[in-house]
Amino acid sequence: MQSNTVHPCDERLPAGQLLTLGIQHVLVMYAGAVAVPLIIGSALKLPKDQIAFLISADLFSCGIATLIQTLGLWIFGIRLPVIMGCTFAAVGPMIAIGTNPSLGILDIFGSTIAAGIVGILLAPAIGKLLRFFPPVVVGVVISVIGLSLMEVGINWAAGGVGNPDYGNPVYLGLSFVVLMLILLINKFGKGFVANISVLLGIVAGFVIAALLGRVNMEGVTAAPWVGFVMPFHFGLPHFDPLSIATMVTVMFVTFIESTGMFLAVGDMVDRPVDQKTLVRGLRVDGLGTLLGGIFNSFPHTSFSQNVGLIGVTGVKSRFVCAMGGVILVLLGLFPKMAQVVASVPAFVLGGAGIVMFGMVAANGIKVLSKVDFVKNHHNLFIVAVSVGLGLVPVVSPQFFSKLPPALSPLLHSGILLAAVSAVVLNLIFNGVKGERAAKNAIRRAGRDFDGRAQAELPSRDDSLQMTNDFEARPADAH
Repeated sequence: MQSNTVHPCDERLPAGQLLTLGIQHVLVMYAGAVAVPLIIGSALKLPKDQIAFLISADLFSCGIATLIQTLGLWIFGIRLPVIMGCTFAAVGPMIAIGTNPSLGILDIFGSTIAAGIVGILLAPAIGKLLRFFPPVVVGVVISVIGLSLMEVGINWAAGGVGNPDYGNPVYLGLSFVVLMLILLINKFGKGFVANISVLLGIVAGFVIAALLGRVNMEGVTAAPWVGFVMPFHFGLPHFDPLSIATMVTVMFVTFIESTGMFLAVGDMVDRPVDQKTLVRGLRVDGLGTLLGGIFNSFPHTSFSQNVGLIGVTGVKSRFVCAMGGVILVLLGLFPKMAQVVASVPAFVLGGAGIVMFGMVAANGIKVLSKVDFVKNHHNLFIVAVSVGLGLVPVVSPQFFSKLPPALSPLLHSGILLAAVSAVVLNLIFNGVKGERAAKNAIRRAGRDFDGRAQAELPSRDDSLQMTNDFEARPADAH
């Protein structure tokens, strides 16, 4: 007798719940989504209205890529709860291209389009690397993702890097209030209320901040109600060979990072990722990047801050993230709505960020708990060295400042450093299993994870803090 049970990942929730949970995902990733166009626009000294257009184009592109990733389209789409956004790995190279006197923003878009096409073609080859990602490597990568993001959440809680009032006790206090509200709602809330604990915490923090006069709504009144995102708004793209080569390198970095994200999400929703699924997901990284270049945006990847949110809420439905994609498209078309979301202060997001990013790291530790450290003590070296290298860009942003700027995309990605280190050390100490054996090992690790792990806590990503934060980092790269 055939079972009609629907996998939680394919569950279609009521419209009201879909909308609310979708808004929660958007709030979690919004600051990171708008940070990239803000940084690029400012670095290229674009007028304010053009920077606003870049933000709208970015949100629109993120929404389209998210819909393709979650719902699937032909050979594209991992069909897991994933939110797509602009990758920070491309910020340094794009500023270098855009500020080059002989190049400019059209060369950024051209290299983005070319990198997207190359990414789509290379995705099957990258997918074959899955055999090099046994649980010890997967656990390291997921843990480093969470630990790297923790810097973002902590700085948010203090008001955001670059804030002249950084560390104000009011910021710290409100961040703590948001954090405690999320924990209390998870502890005592039931059903849907517990599922939207992060959203309720952020809304409560926003209201308190507004009552204290700490919310700036200035951009809301100035923003237009409707804005259309036209392809090639700035003109036809230019295709510079060196710029394309640089952006293809960034594409490789995002592929490695995305592999870790996809494996993490697959574990959390109890649908482990195999090679075929991974390739479909990576193709959307390429397709999203291609569409980004066409619609005046930038390279795209899966957003790690939303991974932790899945663990906090226990909601595994991919249609929730698809609703988030719809909301992002609408925000791109209605700038005034986007400005309302943008007015949420960084310190309100900080309390949620600490919990959510910690959840990502906790999930990595959960995968590592299935690794044999007793009979095979070499695994301890793999984890120790790889986590240490992965945290170098976080602990010491200037560590690689004297090395060639061309290496910046590689060396400023802690996730890439950790992944490469873990893969290489695992090959040295443990060799490589056959592809099927590697998949089965990952499945066994993922099978033990109960996506309802609401006993653990929330996740969330980048913001205006990240805007200033990233300005501070790649500055030494160019």
